[in-house]
Amino acid sequence: MSWGTELWDQFDNLDKHLQWGIEFVERYNKFVKDRTDIEISYAKQLRNLSKKYQSKKNSREEEEQRFTSCRAFMTLLNEMNDYAGQHEVVAENMSGMIFAELARYIQELKQEKKMHFQEGRRAQQHIESCWKQLEASKRRFERDCKEAERAQQHFEKMDSDLNVTKADVEKARQQAHTRHQMASDSKAEYCSILQNFNKEQHEHYYTNIPNIFQKIQDLDERRIVRIGDSMKTFSEVDRKVIPIIGKCLDEITKAADSIDVKQDTQLVIESFKSGFEQPGDVEFEDFSQSMKRTVSESSLSNNRPDGKPDSKSGKSKGKLWPFIKKNKPPPPPPSSTTPSAVPNGPQSPKQQKEPLSHRLNEFMTSKPKIHCFRSLKRGLSLKLGSVPEDFSHLPPEQRRKKLQQKIDEINKEIQKESDERDGLTKMKDVYVKNPQMGDPSSVAPRLAEIGQTIEKLRQESQKFEAWLAEVEGRLPTKSDQTRRQSEMYESQSSAVNNCPQDRESPDGSYTEEQSQDPQLKVAAQNEFDDEFDDEEVLTSIGTCKAMYPFEGQNEGTITITEGETLTVIEEDKGDGWTRVRRSEDEEGYVPTSYVEVYLDKSVKGAMTYI
Repeated sequence: MSWGTELWDQFDNLDKHLQWGIEFVERYNKFVKDRTDIEISYAKQLRNLSKKYQSKKNSREEEEQRFTSCRAFMTLLNEMNDYAGQHEVVAENMSGMIFAELARYIQELKQEKKMHFQEGRRAQQHIESCWKQLEASKRRFERDCKEAERAQQHFEKMDSDLNVTKADVEKARQQAHTRHQMASDSKAEYCSILQNFNKEQHEHYYTNIPNIFQKIQDLDERRIVRIGDSMKTFSEVDRKVIPIIGKCLDEITKAADSIDVKQDTQLVIESFKSGFEQPGDVEFEDFSQSMKRTVSESSLSNNRPDGKPDSKSGKSKGKLWPFIKKNKPPPPPPSSTTPSAVPNGPQSPKQQKEPLSHRLNEFMTSKPKIHCFRSLKRGLSLKLGSVPEDFSHLPPEQRRKKLQQKIDEINKEIQKESDERDGLTKMKDVYVKNPQMGDPSSVAPRLAEIGQTIEKLRQESQKFEAWLAEVEGRLPTKSDQTRRQSEMYESQSSAVNNCPQDRESPDGSYTEEQSQDPQLKVAAQNEFDDEFDDEEVLTSIGTCKAMYPFEGQNEGTITITEGETLTVIEEDKGDGWTRVRRSEDEEGYVPTSYVEVYLDKSVKGAMTYI
């Protein structure tokens, strides 16, 4: 199947077909260029999208990164950034391996096509020239033959005419002979040119044209193969990045699977837990008797008849504020409104009986106030944006976490300064041994400066550790829960009757109470402090088995090995740490997720934490 034999007479149509093939390659190459532009644009938009939703460097965003769902979202954004990078790889490979190569090939294709068709046109012109020469020789031969025939007829006519002289007849005969000779020469030339033309024509249609058309056919076939190869490359460029894109998608799936609902829920507890316990039940008071409300055992007022305040009232002061919502204290339990009232006693002439709802409404609508200078100072500092150094504006549990975090930061700074001091000390020793390397006294000022810095940091650490010890001593334990709940509303009733109804500063920070009686406030505060300062000896509440090894590098932690069995003396309070004991004099905290805890049934059922 050859174009030279099958399409020997379709030179112009082949020229049009090859031109169409080149235009088709150009159109396909433009398609690749547009696809490359789309990939680049898509990758750019993906990167901008990922950058837009990346977390900013502020405390709010850093706080969110503790949650597994937020970390998974950050992983998704990073993987989308890598995903965009693969689209850029696709665009780069298509531009270099397809578009640029096809652009060069199109130029080569045009040059080769031009060369082959010029050769074909020269062969066509040559055969046409031979044909014209044949036609001219043929016409000349035909003309000479006709002239010779007329000369012969004229001679015969002159020879038969008796009136014509012999000279005229001889002249006519000579002219006829000349014409016959010319016709004979024209015939010989015509035969020669005809034979040459037939030879040229045979060579043209059976050799030259087939060769030229074969070259054109090969050119077109190479073009078709090149288009196919380019399409294969087009698919291979995409296929090469599919594994990496698959890994990106797998990482996104892995990040989604890593979202831990329980852990995020626990983080919310750790972030907002105050460390205080829930209030106890409100006791019932019977107001159905047709007499003045009396002071019962569950009354809000627990003052003695002699006017001396009950010690419980002072002991509970300052404990009510953790349970109150911002600027909206909870209603106190129903009680009598007269501290001096006694059961079945006479009605007070100065106090009228009020509905319970009126008293509750009056209590809830009372505006909080700040009664002491310390609370006023704390409220003003919060409004101005400065946080107390000891974090006293926070609930105990949150304050403990902040203090521990501050201590850890100071310890890191101490370790950093210590490492620098050790390095300078070694350098000084080298200088002492080899004076030519440097002057040992040159590092002395820096060593002294580092020593002062470390001493200041240690003092700062001791200050925060003292505050931390104070907070940890005041935090209630599980063993105190029953006793605290039984005293809760007795404390509230005393607080309601002996001081205004305020528990918070206007900006929502916690404040201290100011009793109307200064001596009563001092006594109450001392008893409140003593109540939480009396630290109980922690007893065993269960056992635990170490699932993973843990290096207790921070103060207060303990090192454990995998498979080791320890005694649990304090369970996880929501901060992710469990207090354990190895021997009578070795105890500390370990991560709850590193151990498997078995609590005694008498304490809290048989629960297992992993």
